[in-house]
Amino acid sequence: MNAEIFQKACEGDRDAFSTLIETHYDFIHAVAWRWCGTANDAEDITQDVCLRLGRAIRGFRGASTFRTWLYTLTLNAVRDHQRRTARRSRDEQRLAKDPLYAAASCERDDGGDDTLWTAVRTLPEKQRDAVLLVYAERLSHAAAADVLGCSEKTVSWHLHEARKRLKDLLNREAV
Repeated sequence: MNAEIFQKACEGDRDAFSTLIETHYDFIHAVAWRWCGTANDAEDITQDVCLRLGRAIRGFRGASTFRTWLYTLTLNAVRDHQRRTARRSRDEQRLAKDPLYAAASCERDDGGDDTLWTAVRTLPEKQRDAVLLVYAERLSHAAAADVLGCSEKTVSWHLHEARKRLKDLLNREAV
């Protein structure tokens, strides 16, 4: 790799950074492909590495070769992607067992879940918002937390409280 191009990229030169990406894009993609085994995931990881590289390049200190550093950056992105994928799969399996999720997935043509959604609309604001974002809009807890301006744990707590209230509300209506 041309040291001048690398130095200019570190200093914020967009053309030099673009050249650096073009030079190493195939390497990044090949590493991602070998680790994850799917074209779509490899492409997502490669794009993620390019973004990370833009933020991290100024922190490269030369303790190793650039390619070794890039290899580490790519493997970290692969691991992060694998963790996100595993977490998403666990969340989907957990949600599939949740009655709120099942109701949100049903078609409402027959009006069968109108009772549930009417009850959801009576919840306190934060609980209602959490339920609607996670179950109706199908956002992750993290994305719902961003929208609501709180932590993921807070979203989870609001959902827990909402389930308890909804159980009581729906049991009273059934009697």
